Amino acid sequence: MADIVRYAGQGFVERSRRWINGQHEKVLAAIARCRTAALGGHRDQCSGCGHTAISYNSCRNRHCPKCQGNARVRWLEQRERELLPTRYVHAVFTLPRELAPLALQNRRLIYGLLFRASAATLLEVARDPRHLGAEIGFFSVLHTWNQRLQHHPHVHCVIAAGGLAPGHASWISSRRTFFLPVKVLGRVFRGKFLAGLKAAFREGKLEFHGDLVSLAEPRRFALWLRVLFRHDWVVYSKRPFGGPEHALRYLGAYTHRVAISNSRLISFAEGQVSFRWRDSAHNNRKRVMSLPADEFLRRFLLHLLPPGFVRIRNFGFLANRQRAKLLPLCFNLLGSPPALSAQTPQQPAPSPVLPKCPHCGATMHVIERFTAAQLLVRPPPLADRHAA
Repeated sequence: MADIVRYAGQGFVERSRRWINGQHEKVLAAIARCRTAALGGHRDQCSGCGHTAISYNSCRNRHCPKCQGNARVRWLEQRERELLPTRYVHAVFTLPRELAPLALQNRRLIYGLLFRASAATLLEVARDPRHLGAEIGFFSVLHTWNQRLQHHPHVHCVIAAGGLAPGHASWISSRRTFFLPVKVLGRVFRGKFLAGLKAAFREGKLEFHGDLVSLAEPRRFALWLRVLFRHDWVVYSKRPFGGPEHALRYLGAYTHRVAISNSRLISFAEGQVSFRWRDSAHNNRKRVMSLPADEFLRRFLLHLLPPGFVRIRNFGFLANRQRAKLLPLCFNLLGSPPALSAQTPQQPAPSPVLPKCPHCGATMHVIERFTAAQLLVRPPPLADRHAA
């Protein structure tokens, strides 16, 4: 990815002045400099065999494909203690494609509403005695892309397959082959999201630009919403799958993804970027797409999140306000010691993930740090360069 950004360079920025902004430029600069001498570095030494190596610092930008691996591992270590000894469910709430242009112009508002409407839908339908009759707990992760890097806002929810009974006296498990009815979820989700959209319009919080300017007129906006009400909205839910060990694999797959990972990139030649994508319309057949570098970067930049926007959120008995009280109770009701549950504020944070020696596998420790100026004046030998 960094090679593509460096190739496009300032020329891409100048050609895109009509729509590019400061955040776009900041992310591109961070990706281009990530794990290069421009960010400084450090010398690591193996605690076993004494091997030393120079490592460059990472940019730590959350949109950088290189920097999400360690963040994912640290997050999984923190969440591992919160996994209940029960089955889990994976559900996906997707916005209709007609809403995508409005979402791009109102990212913070629409993405926040997507989180709230989908979470409220799950909590309400699960509490209904006709379905589960329990208070559930789950986390949601926002994704804004499809396999071809087009704008496709949706949230992935990983949910414990059961919940606390009213009064919190017992645990209610879902059926082994069924969690909640997707048609009911879709209709409730549609109603809650469009109600939130109407409220935002009344309060003047929505912005309309370009082809959407006409929607600023109340009657046009009402007609547009009416069209959205006519269609069923898509909610996808898998059958409840295995226990905590399976849930961890799901967590790793969905939590810290960026729009595209380096592993999907096949080649970059003559200004064309080729990458793999999965065609869900044809049995997930693997295909290859090639795009000009400018178009590839334009699609990538569609998926930058608003500054400070939280893309992983907890709800139900996993919500931050209730987790300390209700999560140990869930463990007790499921017959597991509460001491293995949530991390208390007095417990130390998980230790950082340290690199391993390429020769003996022992842990590498930092013994010397370098500024960018020091490295640029006298760059280390090529043989000693390793990723941070």
